[in-house]
Amino acid sequence: MSQTPPTILYCHCQYAQVVPKEVKEAVLKKLCDSGVAFEAVADLCEMAARRDPGLQRLAGTGSVKIAACFPRAVKGLFHQAHADLSPERTEVLNMRTLTAEDVIAALLTSEIQPNLPTGKETLRVAAADQPAAT
Repeated sequence: MSQTPPTILYCHCQYAQVVPKEVKEAVLKKLCDSGVAFEAVADLCEMAARRDPGLQRLAGTGSVKIAACFPRAVKGLFHQAHADLSPERTEVLNMRTLTAEDVIAALLTSEIQPNLPTGKETLRVAAADQPAAT
């Protein structure tokens, strides 16, 4: 029985502009040239702020590889949108710190290298979602 390949999500980090332009453009071009199916979003931060239902759909797809920024930030953004990612089935490729070649190499393999942090990162975000005590 063949295993379903992971969903690939590419974030262009349009609004925060924290990912080097050269890296994100090279990753996007190589993804397009690869012929592999992937989803591209303008900005995960903006989607999380709107609690976009697309994040819940993506979190429920099974294994997922996400090209964005820091794993802890991506985990928090999905949590903010009530779309927690599976720590065992999620790999986040940090385009702020990796080269475009390293990101593409990881995205195009079917193997998942889970790297979401565990613990307090989610708790801090959850506390921010709570109404203030009166």
